[in-house]
Order: sequence, then structure tokens, then C-alpha cells
Amino acid sequence: MISIESLTFQYEGSTEPAVKDITLNIEDGGFFGIIGPAGAGKTTLARALCGIVPHHYKGDFYGSVTVDSMDTVDSKMTDICRVVGMVFQDVESQIISSVVEDELLYGLENYGIPHEEIEERMDFALREVGIEDLRYRTIASLSGGQRQKVAIASVIALRPKVLLLDEPTGELDPGSSRQVFGLLKTLNEKYGITIVVIEQKIMLLSEFAKELAVMSGGSMFCHGPVREVLKRARELEEIGVNCPRVASLAQNLHKEGLLKTPVLINVDEAEAAVRRLIS
Repeated sequence: MISIESLTFQYEGSTEPAVKDITLNIEDGGFFGIIGPAGAGKTTLARALCGIVPHHYKGDFYGSVTVDSMDTVDSKMTDICRVVGMVFQDVESQIISSVVEDELLYGLENYGIPHEEIEERMDFALREVGIEDLRYRTIASLSGGQRQKVAIASVIALRPKVLLLDEPTGELDPGSSRQVFGLLKTLNEKYGITIVVIEQKIMLLSEFAKELAVMSGGSMFCHGPVREVLKRARELEEIGVNCPRVASLAQNLHKEGLLKTPVLINVDEAEAAVRRLIS
């Protein structure tokens, strides 16, 4: 679905590349997480995946990004956006309408979706995101979590093959954050949408993602299945990635010979492991 080969991009006016020599493949139907400290190049990578780099952000672009067989440099943004739907970190900058229904309608009409399909697509998106009751609400009356869901609904109404989200839970409380990831899991498993998420809440991301990529200083530090990446918890912490505490616990217990596996993903796994030890 997505293939990145030796991608390097330096913004116009900058003295250093924002991303350097990135090579990465994301398979069709995958649930892929991207993590790394601030300034690692995560957002630039996301922009490259959806064609915003280099079409809207100018600079020196080397290598290639291919999405669904389309080279993002040679393809039109309108064609890329039909395949890749992006939910930005700042949701307020993405929502342009004052009413929820109008927000979904704007994208569908802008893409020239036939009138007879529009109602069905709106119903589908609102139902799957779980905000049917918000259809006629004003955006200003919604909570942060509700606005995030509206942004996601407006994108999936366009039926993209890839859903790309840049820190979708940054402004949300733990409960709302888990709801958003539960929704992404449903879209991934039920409809086969490829999910790519940049996220700081690594423990939450690790529960849902199948693979992780770790960026540092604009380069790819490592990538692979979640458990394989979290085996390197100490190295990740050295580059400024706050690993889940359960991952650090697993590393320490494994080092002392008290745990067979060096990786625990969530609190339930950690609780089960500790209970086995004390029993």
C-alpha cells in the first residue's frame, strides 16, 4: 500500500533536512504507529505520505513515496486525497463548517460524489464513528473528543484506503483517547482501512498497532512488530522516547531472570506476570 524509498526532505529556508534517508513499507490493511521525541520528523513524514510534502510545503525532495501505486510527487493532490485521508493534529484547522452535517457534506460535494450516494455515505460515517446524535449540532457546542470524531467521520465518508492521523488524542482525556483508538481498530478490522497513527501515548498505541516505527533526529531509528520494537526499551529511552512503564518493568524482571519474555504490552499483561511471580 505505502512504499517509501530513501526519502529525504529539507524545507525551503531550512539548513537541515527534516527527514533523512527514510525507507519504510506499510502493508495494505495494516495498523501502523509512528513514535519518536519532539523534532524527530514525524509530522514531516506524515505530510509526505499524503502528498502535502512537496506539493504545499516547498523544499528539496529526494527519494520516493508511493501510495497505492501512485508516486506522490508526480500525482495530483486530488488523486492522492482520494486514497489517503488525513486527520491533522490541530482539528480546529481542519473543520471549516459550523454544523456537523455541513462538515461531512462539504467534503463529499467537493469531491463530486454523486448526489444519490451522499446521504448513504453520511449515514455510514456518522454511524461508524458513533455520532449520529450529533448530526445537527453546532461544532462550537461539541467537546474536544466529539470534534475529533467529526473530523474522522468527515474523512471516512470519502472512503479512503488509508487513514492517517497526527497525534489524534493529544487534547483528549484517557477515556476519549481509548474511544478514538477503539474506532480506529473497528475501521481497520471491519473495513480493511490501513491505519497510520503518529502518537505520543505509546502505551495506548502499542495496544492497538501491529507495527511501530521509531524516528529520531529525522532518521528512522528502528521499525517492526510492536513487541520487537519495545524489546529495545532502554535504547528508546536514551533517544527520548518515553516507553510504557510496563515495558520497563518487563525489561527489569527479564534481566533478573524473573520473567521469560522481555516485553509486556499493557497493564493486564503486567498484572498477570506479577501475580505469577508472587504466587
